[in-house]
Amino acid sequence: MAASRDAETWKDVQTYYGQVLKKSGDLQTSACVTTARLVPRHIQEALRNVHEEVTLRYYGCGLVIPECLENCWILDLGSGSGRDCYALSQLVGETGHVTGIDMTESQVEVAKKYIEYHMEKYGFQTPNVTFLHGYIEKLEEIGIKDESYDIVISNCVINLVPDKQAVLQEVYRVLKHGGELYFSDVYASLELPEEIRTHKILWGECLGGALYWKDLAVLAQKIGFCPPRLVTANLITVQNKELERVIGDCRFVSATFRLFKLPKTGPAERCQVIYNGGITGHEKELIFDANFTFKEGEIIEVDKETAAILKNSRFAQDFLIRPIGETLPTCSGCSALESKERYRESEVETQAEGEAGSMQEA
Repeated sequence: MAASRDAETWKDVQTYYGQVLKKSGDLQTSACVTTARLVPRHIQEALRNVHEEVTLRYYGCGLVIPECLENCWILDLGSGSGRDCYALSQLVGETGHVTGIDMTESQVEVAKKYIEYHMEKYGFQTPNVTFLHGYIEKLEEIGIKDESYDIVISNCVINLVPDKQAVLQEVYRVLKHGGELYFSDVYASLELPEEIRTHKILWGECLGGALYWKDLAVLAQKIGFCPPRLVTANLITVQNKELERVIGDCRFVSATFRLFKLPKTGPAERCQVIYNGGITGHEKELIFDANFTFKEGEIIEVDKETAAILKNSRFAQDFLIRPIGETLPTCSGCSALESKERYRESEVETQAEGEAGSMQEA
C-alpha cells in the first residue's frame, strides 16, 4: 500500500509542476516564493545571468547558495528548471561542477535547453553542469556515487518526498566527509492530519508534505549528521480561503538549515576562532547561521560542535582555531572575546517569530 501511495503522490506532483504550474505567478501560497533578503552582490549577479525562461519556471522557497564555493562539486536535489544550478555553476568556476536532479521531465528539458547558452555567457570551454532525470531518494539508481560531492543543496523539494529519511540517508551517502547539506524546506507546527497530507494542491505547494519541525533533528542525527543549524525562517501565507479552512490552526514556515557530515574523530572541545576573511562575497563578515556571525579578525568563543564543523569542513582554511586558553593573535580594532552558546530550544519557532509572527505548537 505504501509503495502504491508513493507512486500516486509522485504522479500528482509531476502533474502539478509539469502541467498545472506554468510560472511562479500560478502559485496559491507563499511557500514556493523566495522572500527578498539581503543577497551578496556576487550572487545577485549570478542570478541575473540566468536565462529568463529558466527563472520564470523557478519555484524555490529560499536562497540555497552557501559560501566558499570555488572548485566545489555540488548536487542539487529537485533542480527544476535549473535556476540554482546555473547560478552555482558560475560561482564554482569551470573546475567545479554542478549536477541537477529532478523527477519532472518537462523541467529537466527546460534546464538542458540552456546549457550552451550559459556556458557561452560564462566563458567556459567545457560545460560544468549536468541535468539528470530521477528521484532524489534513489540517487544510486542514476549513478550518483558514494562520497562524491562537497555540497548538496535542495530548494523546497524534500517536503514533496513521502520518505524523507530515505532522502537524508542518500545525501549522507553521497557527501564527502566534511560535506554539507544546505537546504530550504517547509516545516509544520504540528503533526499534519490526513486532510492536509492528502490534499493535492497543498502537497503540490509544499505544505501537505511538510515535516513537523521537531522531527528534522531526530532524523538527521539518527542518520549521522550533526544537529541541524538554522540559517533563516519565514512564516508562510496562504492566498486562498478554501486552503485556509483546510489548514486550520496549523502554521507553516519555510526555513533554511545546514547539516554537516563530519569524519569520526576524537571528542571535540570548545575553541576560540578568528575568521580570516576573504571568502567571496563575505570578505568582512560571514553570517554562518542564526546564532553565529563571524567578523574578520574578531575572536569568538564557539561550542565544541561549531568548532568541529569549522575544523573539518571546507571552512577550515578560512579560520584560525585554537583551544580555549591558548593565546590567539589580535589585531587593531578587534573586539574582546565574545562567547556564544548555541541555544537548543525551538530555533525554527524563535526565528519565525522574529521574521513574521510565531509558530504555534500543538
